[in-house]
Amino acid sequence: MAATKNMNRAHFASELTQKPRWRVIDAQGKIVGRLASEIAIALRGKDRADFTPHANMNEYIVVINAEKVVFTGDKMTEKVYDWYTGWIGGLKHVTPEELLKKNPGEIIRKAVVGMLPKNKLSRALERQLKIYAGSQHPHKAQVSTAAAA
Repeated sequence: MAATKNMNRAHFASELTQKPRWRVIDAQGKIVGRLASEIAIALRGKDRADFTPHANMNEYIVVINAEKVVFTGDKMTEKVYDWYTGWIGGLKHVTPEELLKKNPGEIIRKAVVGMLPKNKLSRALERQLKIYAGSQHPHKAQVSTAAAA
């Protein structure tokens, strides 16, 4: 008699059982918010059938052409990123236009991190996000083996 599968058990994926999967996303001409939500969903693994909320699904995302992202409306000049340095009078501001010139990947990183849950898992997921301003990236070996598997 063949062994029957116990249907009273739930499957929970864990980081140990998941093989790393690498994806390349081209950001050229894409709207920042829509791109960020696509990346956040993929990082968490919510687009997979075996998604488990508390587990790292080992999804690695490589974003290329970060310098060519688009904002809708007047957000490029009117939106402001604020942070406080901790010193008296240390409130700093930067617009996306200035940030795009200085560090293009930071715009995407800020948008994606804002869409991830605020816990230890999100810090691990943030490390799995690789953002590059141009079309060249050093992860060609991982991406090509992931595509072959």
